[in-house]
Amino acid sequence: MRKPALKTLDATYRARALPAGSARHWSWLFAAEELRAPLLGVYALGAELQALMDPSTETSAAHLKLAWWQDEMQRLVAGSAVHPISVYLAALPRAGSIDFSPLLASVNAAAAQLSGVPLEHSADLEPHARALTGAPLMLASRLAGEAPDETALSQCTSALASADYLARAIGGYRREAHSGRMPFAIEELMAEGLENDDLSADPAPARLQDYLDRLRRRALRLYETAAQHLPPGQRAGQRHLLVLAALGSTRLNEGAAPLERRRFKDMLLAWTTARRAQRKIRSST
Repeated sequence: MRKPALKTLDATYRARALPAGSARHWSWLFAAEELRAPLLGVYALGAELQALMDPSTETSAAHLKLAWWQDEMQRLVAGSAVHPISVYLAALPRAGSIDFSPLLASVNAAAAQLSGVPLEHSADLEPHARALTGAPLMLASRLAGEAPDETALSQCTSALASADYLARAIGGYRREAHSGRMPFAIEELMAEGLENDDLSADPAPARLQDYLDRLRRRALRLYETAAQHLPPGQRAGQRHLLVLAALGSTRLNEGAAPLERRRFKDMLLAWTTARRAQRKIRSST
């Protein structure tokens, strides 16, 4: 019996979802076959949200668009989506049995971040990151099939989301500060004696650099933790998460580099990470 044809996603949204050479691109390329369609959908939505949160986007327009996305996610939950990305997600084979409300939480987290609502405490980072990017990754896995250990999968995606949030904040904190937003926990900045002028300074003052170095080590531990949370029986099927963790860790360790210089290295790392996950599951059976 032939499988029903999957609904396609417009090339524009597909290109935004999977920019050539990006971690999302490599994780999708080497993902398990059943996960590629769900990943494409959640990556496409994530790309739209990230573009609206970017400091270069005009704030009032971004607020209006995010308010629309909040309404659209409610329509998706209710089964009446209208945006091409939402319609694509709703047409996936398992969509009828899936609760899409985590995507509404993701849009709400993006709206809060755009509004400049800061993380007050260190403990606030994990739930914010989980809502923003961890829950969509979890949803993609649910859309692909039942996971044998949802707890482990949730722990993996939460750690990965927290690591990605920190990596993004470390790389873009100065642009965020210039736009009046604070990506770091207020209690941590107060404990370090850091102020807005410190975050705007270039180069970063010594006490800020020390703080960023500690955050970098924290993010690296979270990437490692994310990979460790996946049990052997899930590593092959969820290998896209391992690829995201491996690429995130490597890029954070090595710093920014021109895309053309790192593309082959990233591709090789993604490929070997995915192959290793598949070999481990075969050797354990």
